[in-house]
Amino acid sequence: MTALFALATSLLWGLADFGGGLLTRRVPALTVVVVSQCIAVAVLGAIVVATGGWHQADHRLWFAVAAGVVGPVAMLSFYKALALGPMGVVSPLGSLGVAVPVGVGLVLGERPGVLQFAGIAVAVAGVVMAGGPQFRGAPVQRQAIVLTLLAAFGFGAVMALISEASTTVTGLFLALFVQRVTNVAVGGAALYVSVKRGGEALPEGGLGVVRAALPALAFVGLADVAANGTYAMAAHQGPVTVAAVLASLYPVVTALAARGVLKERLRGVQAAGAGIALVGTLLLAAG
Repeated sequence: MTALFALATSLLWGLADFGGGLLTRRVPALTVVVVSQCIAVAVLGAIVVATGGWHQADHRLWFAVAAGVVGPVAMLSFYKALALGPMGVVSPLGSLGVAVPVGVGLVLGERPGVLQFAGIAVAVAGVVMAGGPQFRGAPVQRQAIVLTLLAAFGFGAVMALISEASTTVTGLFLALFVQRVTNVAVGGAALYVSVKRGGEALPEGGLGVVRAALPALAFVGLADVAANGTYAMAAHQGPVTVAAVLASLYPVVTALAARGVLKERLRGVQAAGAGIALVGTLLLAAG
C-alpha cells in the first residue's frame, strides 16, 4: 500500500502544480492560493465533522499549524515560478524539497550514505544546468529559479511536518483541516497587505474570471490536500525512503502535462538539467 499511496501522491501533486501554474497566468497568485485553500477548508471541515476527527486533537496539531504557515509561502513562490519559467524545468527543481527530510535526519543524528552525497552533487549540477545559457528555446529567469528553490524548501518542510501531525486516519483529516485553515489565515493576511500596497486581488476581467475558474481552483486545492494525505499515509505504512522516492516523481507528471497541453519546448541543456535534478532528488531520497 505504501507504493500505491506514494504514486497517488505523485499524480495528485503533479496535476495540482500544473493546474496552479496555469491559473496563476491569468489570476493573481495569492488569489489562487487563498480561494483554492478556502474550498479545501470547506470540504475538509465537512469530513472532520462526519468522521468525528475533533476527538483526535492533541499536541501534534502544532505540526499542522507550522505546515500551514510554511505552505502558503511555498505555494505562492512555486506558482509564481511556474508562471515565469517553463514548467518542464521549474517542476523538477521544486522536487528538491525532499532534501529537507534528509536534513531533519541529520539533525537527529543520522548520517548520509554514499547515495545521499551523490544526490546532493547531482542535484546542484542539475540546478545550474536548468538555468543554462540563453541560447534558444524557453528561457528560465533567475527569479523563477530562486522562487522554485524557496518553494522546494517549503514543500520539504511541509512533508516533514504533516507526517508528524497525526498517526490515525481521522486524526489526519483534522491535521489537514488545521493546516488549511492556517493556510487561509496566512494567505488571506498576505493578500490583504498586498491590496493595501496597491496590488491586485482580481484579474483584469474581474470577479467573473475567478468565478469561471472555480472548478479549476477547487481541483487544485483538493488535489493538493489529497496529496498531503496520501503521502502521510504512505510514510506511516511503510519505509519513508520508499514513500519519498515515489512521491518525488510528481514533476514528471507536471512536465508531461506541460508538454502535452502547452507544447513547451526546452533547450537541450535545460531538459538535461531538469532530468539530472530529478535524478539527484531520487538519490537523496533513496540514500
